[in-house]
Amino acid sequence: MNIGRALVGLLVFPGLLYALPAAWLMLWIERKARARMQGRIGPPFYQPFFDFVKLMAKRTVPLPLFDAVLTAGLPILAGSSLLVALGLLPVFAGQGGFAGDAVLLVALLEVPALMAVLAGFASRSIFGQLGSAREAVLSIVSSLPFIAAVLALAVSAHSLRLVDIAARPAAAVRWPAVLAIVLCLPLKLRINPFSLVNAEQEIYSGPLTEYAGPRLALWDLAHGLEWVALTGLAACLVLPLRSGRPARDVALTIAGSLGLVVLLAVTASGTARLKVRQAGGFYWSWGLGLAAAALVLAIILK
Repeated sequence: MNIGRALVGLLVFPGLLYALPAAWLMLWIERKARARMQGRIGPPFYQPFFDFVKLMAKRTVPLPLFDAVLTAGLPILAGSSLLVALGLLPVFAGQGGFAGDAVLLVALLEVPALMAVLAGFASRSIFGQLGSAREAVLSIVSSLPFIAAVLALAVSAHSLRLVDIAARPAAAVRWPAVLAIVLCLPLKLRINPFSLVNAEQEIYSGPLTEYAGPRLALWDLAHGLEWVALTGLAACLVLPLRSGRPARDVALTIAGSLGLVVLLAVTASGTARLKVRQAGGFYWSWGLGLAAAALVLAIILK
């Protein structure tokens, strides 16, 4: 693996320098689309960044040393895992990667959900604990079709390298697998109709109910990075052909990611929140069904 290219991917694109402004932009697009669907004007494009700065400047409630380190460390771990995951995305033609990087990517994308579960229980709030319980259940519900879809692509590509997975799977396998991954995004991003973890009308903000100031700012940033990483992965799988021109590849990836953000935001704005049982039934039938179909096709066509 080329160390220089890996550092560029981690620190420049699609890593740190791109991911931070893209995270705030995607959070704004979601809020703006929701406002437009409700007949409101919505916030200016810089509002998520200003919210981050405002929260970072606030004082936090003093906590015992262990609680303070734990509640501050969890969002940092979540955001760091997402930045590393972004560095693995197969954006450019001829990108090297390494054997098994798809396994690492899936593991890194699951870290924020685990940190959110721990955050809710660490807050010692009944609302946080209820949100964490929902997060744990729904993470399992969405992870099974997500992992099965990635596995189907890997079997079809005869490789666990992301660059091979993005370029080689047969069309009959790619599209049901990618659709299964896209179906998992609303639940992983905690938006309607699967915003059960942070349902304001029921459990306030779920796992983050007791968080404020810099700790809440870091969680908001980690959530924005989730948008960047998950939509970026879907864009790389939907747009598998790399031109060999870096500027064009970057533009295609960004355009695909932002288009998916708009689609998810509009869908979330036009749907109502489901119950846990309904969400589980949807993913067990449609999400896992599509992923299983793609996996069976991949085995047959192998």
